[in-house]
Amino acid sequence: MQIDTLPLPEKIELMESLWDSICHEPEVSSAIPDWHKEVLADRIARLDSGNEPVSSWEEAKVRIRDQAGKL
Repeated sequence: MQIDTLPLPEKIELMESLWDSICHEPEVSSAIPDWHKEVLADRIARLDSGNEPVSSWEEAKVRIRDQAGKL
């Protein structure tokens, strides 16, 4: 199969399938760098303490679309 010749929706589906497969590998957690684990732990702690601002998915989509329109 030539990935370059696939239509975009099929490429995305293939990528999602590959990602799902990788996520279930036991080696994944050891492949994550310690600094990344620390960043994630810090963000989770800030969320749990209420010190991290959050947005609804609808608000986030609007913000992302606005920012993308300015590129």
